[in-house]
Amino acid sequence: MGRASRQPKARNDFGGPQPGVYPIDTGSCELVRDHLTDGWILNVNGVQSSHINLSDPTQLDFEYMQWMAALIADRWPASSRLRVLHLGAGACSMARHLAANYPQARQVAVDIDDTLARLVREWFDLPRAPLLRLRVGDAREVTESLTDNSRDLIIRDVFSAAVTPPALTTAEFTAQVRRVLAPGGVYMVNCGDTRDLSLARSEAATMGTLFEHLAIIADPAMLKGRRYGNIVIAAADTPLGESPAVARTLLGGGVPAHIWLDPKVRSFATGGRVLHDQTG
Repeated sequence: MGRASRQPKARNDFGGPQPGVYPIDTGSCELVRDHLTDGWILNVNGVQSSHINLSDPTQLDFEYMQWMAALIADRWPASSRLRVLHLGAGACSMARHLAANYPQARQVAVDIDDTLARLVREWFDLPRAPLLRLRVGDAREVTESLTDNSRDLIIRDVFSAAVTPPALTTAEFTAQVRRVLAPGGVYMVNCGDTRDLSLARSEAATMGTLFEHLAIIADPAMLKGRRYGNIVIAAADTPLGESPAVARTLLGGGVPAHIWLDPKVRSFATGGRVLHDQTG
């Protein structure tokens, strides 16, 4: 009789994560130990998805998340009762960060993968409902189901492999986001783009048709089209990122970043194609 194959367990004897590859509904995920911190890296289908520091929920290892956090901290004091929707949960790195910095926040994190959501709950010390609810579903369908003016902050960080699903980039979807956001709310997206920046231009052009104010944050090399990487695009019905403190915080990070305010973003978006749902 042959030896049975052994699969890694979701939890070890101490209740924490174990390194290994785990089957999930959309493929597989891998947990890798980060020996520089009390942390873990989550890869989903071979693509780095999240970093979690178990000892410090405020730590954000990914630069684009640090940029988002700087803009959020400039806009809302820690006492705010933020209502946050995360489209794309991963390991809930940003949700843990916001829960630590905004103890009165109420957050919902949406992921299409039920097994991954369950494993993340088991592995990591996530806040419980009502502070943080994990909702399994399609990001667009969930957004369309929400009531008007019901969120202060919506963060889109959804990828299939290394690409955001097109249905989450269109003017029709963005109109749903605008409907769900309360006055003064902010919509932030993590846009992964190539050196030609065509997607970022189109996303900025699309968001600019629905929102009065835009901002872009990225490192200078990315903004100059010298490499592939992440660009944060933010939109709101009131001005964004105008405080000098934001610019100083971004320049002082591990990867210095620049912020472009609305006029420069709209100039950048000139020639960008407004994205629409496919019809016919």
